[in-house]
Amino acid sequence: MSKKIFITGTGTDVGKSFVTGLMIRKLNENKKKSAYYKAAMSGNERGADGNLIPGDAVFVKTISGISQPLSEMCPYVYETAVSPHLASCIEENPIRMDIVRQGFDALCQKYDYVTMEGSGGILCPLSFDKIKLQLEDVIKELNLSCLLIADAGLGTINATTLTAAYMRSNNIPVKGIIFNRFRPGDILHEDNLKMCGAMTGLEVLACVKDGDMELDISFDLLESLYE
Repeated sequence: MSKKIFITGTGTDVGKSFVTGLMIRKLNENKKKSAYYKAAMSGNERGADGNLIPGDAVFVKTISGISQPLSEMCPYVYETAVSPHLASCIEENPIRMDIVRQGFDALCQKYDYVTMEGSGGILCPLSFDKIKLQLEDVIKELNLSCLLIADAGLGTINATTLTAAYMRSNNIPVKGIIFNRFRPGDILHEDNLKMCGAMTGLEVLACVKDGDMELDISFDLLESLYE
């Protein structure tokens, strides 16, 4: 069986896919057979053949250099650029846990490491019709620990602390924080790292700067985060 981890964020557009790609890239460069997985992607474009292209999956695949087929990466791909629960209603293709689990389990039988990325922040709903399905339900069903991705800029103290508090109160294990768009020497960014660490009790594991193509973390530490 593979080792796994779940990547969540303090909200939309904090760079989860980019950081996930860098994590998988480091695993791949160290000869680890690695896979990417996401339950649902919305806001995708159609290719010349009319089929939807899973944009986040393409992005991660490009950054990481893995050979995993796109068809394995996401069971639910939507065109409408809204939260997955709404996109699934509009496009009449509801997200169900058994399908998500089936795809995930298949990867765990085939790859050494599976990195699963969430949609939006931790409270993003996947389904809110007859069946209620939240990201935390998926995390618990698949027995995953998490990494928290946050933007290093203004507003992150509130967003990071609230996200960590919610996860802790709902018994969702968090391994630490990775900050994206970090500017070394920026007094605000440096203070945000210190404050978020102090207020959440979580370790800041790495900082990613704009343009980075390598995660500033040792391979041994990265590998130890997976369970």
